[in-house]
Formats: sequence, C-alpha cells, structure tokens
Amino acid sequence: MTITAHDHRTHGYDDLTGLMGLMTGDEKHGPAATSTLDVLWVLYDRVLRATPERAADPGRDRFLLSKGHGPMAYYAVLAAKGFLPVDWLPGFGGYDSPLGHHPDRVLVPGAEIGSGSLGHGLPIAVGTALGLKAQGLTDPAVWVLIGDAELDEGSNHEAIAFAGPAGLERLHTVVVDNASASHARPGGIAARFEAAGWSAVTVDGRDHTALYDAFTAAHPGRPHAVVARVEPKNA
Repeated sequence: MTITAHDHRTHGYDDLTGLMGLMTGDEKHGPAATSTLDVLWVLYDRVLRATPERAADPGRDRFLLSKGHGPMAYYAVLAAKGFLPVDWLPGFGGYDSPLGHHPDRVLVPGAEIGSGSLGHGLPIAVGTALGLKAQGLTDPAVWVLIGDAELDEGSNHEAIAFAGPAGLERLHTVVVDNASASHARPGGIAARFEAAGWSAVTVDGRDHTALYDAFTAAHPGRPHAVVARVEPKNA
C-alpha cells in the first residue's frame, strides 16, 4: 500500500512499512528501528493507556524509548496512532524537522524522554516509577524499551539490581534482542533479571499474540521484563 505524506487516514499495522518508507536519508539505523516495530505496535495498539488526548494526564501510562538511536519505527507508530502528523515523516533527520535521529521529548509529541545514549532509559524508568509512587500515583504503568546491546552498559545493571528488591511492580522493561550485544549474559538475558528479583519471560519478538500475553502477564510485587527475540542484526 502506497502512503503519501498528506495521507490523513487512520493507520493500522499493515501501513507501518509504508510510513517508515517515507523516512529517508543517511544515519537511519534501519536494523535498530525495524527490530522494534512489532513490540511498539502491540504496546501502542493493545497495551498502553496512552493516547494523544491523554498526553498531559497524570494517570497515563509512560513509555520510554531507550533504544532511541533507531527511532524510525517509533515515529511511524506515533504517526499511525495520531500523536504526530504523517506529513512530518519525510523530513526525518532534516535540519528543521522535529523528528531527529534521536527523539527529543520537547519536539516529538508523545515522547516522554530524549534518548539515544545507550544505558540511559532503564535508569530513567526506575526513577519515573519511584517518582510516580512518591506522588501516590500507583496506577500508571511505566514501560521502557531497551536493546540487548544496552546491557553492555553498567548503568542498566545498577537499575536492574535496584528495581527488583524495591518491588517496583509498575515497572516493565522490554529488551529487543537482535544479537547485537558484545557480552553474553550467562543463562540468557531473562536470567539476569530473574536473579535480581524480576519476573521475566522470553518470547518471539514478531509474534503479536505472544508479545501481548507476555506484556499482560501478572507479576505481583515485582517488576516485569519481556525479552523479545528478533532476527540477528547482521543476518
């Protein structure tokens, strides 16, 4: 299906490839973006209580894209869900475009954080969950999407080690695993989270039913991690 920059229809999953195709230019980090596409769609379409109308609602769910160095799929999903105009997509990465190679929360409607530096998103998500709890806002869920290579960064392991014993049950981490990490995790990625007291599950990152079931699994008293395996980056 061909999609133009001036297309104002309501968009579904089948339109996402066309929406991503509107974004051209250098420094696209294509594999980093496409690896997240199905995770992002299932979250925004079926799980997150976050809409353009609720952008300022303290009770909204928070989604933090830590894997911000490949934001094309994120922008496509935000456009499909009405957070930003489809007209913006062709300008991706341009000098005067709000859609940079790393998302900027001041410029991109729906973005909760500016991101792209590896290892920042999960610690920010922990702080967000703590801040909401301190305000008595115990209903909003906090979601953060990280890449497996981000687990090479020590800041993430400090966040994992803190969140489990702290019992941050409104905190959810999705690790998109495209085999790009430099260091293997003994026992696998899920085992790293489980060792710190998290609930964790590993699923096919392209299977929408499996993703939805994993995202909505009960995990009372514990933060939850979903490892979404996709094709290797260099395959």
